[in-house]
Amino acid sequence: LLRGNHECAAINRIYGFYDECKRRYTIKLWKQFQELFNALPLAAIIENKIFCIHGGLSPDMNSPEDLSRVVRPIEVPDTGLLCDTLWSDPDKDVVGWAENDRGVSYTFGPDIVAGFLEKNGLDLIVRAHQVVEDGYEFFAGRSLVTIFSAPNYCGEFDNCGAMMSV
Repeated sequence: LLRGNHECAAINRIYGFYDECKRRYTIKLWKQFQELFNALPLAAIIENKIFCIHGGLSPDMNSPEDLSRVVRPIEVPDTGLLCDTLWSDPDKDVVGWAENDRGVSYTFGPDIVAGFLEKNGLDLIVRAHQVVEDGYEFFAGRSLVTIFSAPNYCGEFDNCGAMMSV
């Protein structure tokens, strides 16, 4: 279980988690969840080959080891390494880094993916964070895959959900 951008008080409050906790349980429970979210791991590596992260890469991250230096528990800042790992997105039309249409973090091109994987001896980046029609979508010559597990997201999308077995 990795931290995502919804595991942040400001975001999960907007998307109804606060209201649901308040209605069904207590505000204290919601606050306890925020403490848990602030301590969740930011990434994982499977068999030294598959890098798993919620959002994506960061211009401030040279290797997965950079994330191990983030002291937790921590709230998500508006910019920087932690923000980027939760909010950045791949973009096939970008070379290098570009501004993200979300208004936070960056988009990154296939060249950034290839460089990160090669530099760190990894084969694949697995991420979530974006609704994709079939529940999964490959990028950068199948060296990055987006897995989105929530079908019909927020009742606003006609997307499938997916999971990945390694």
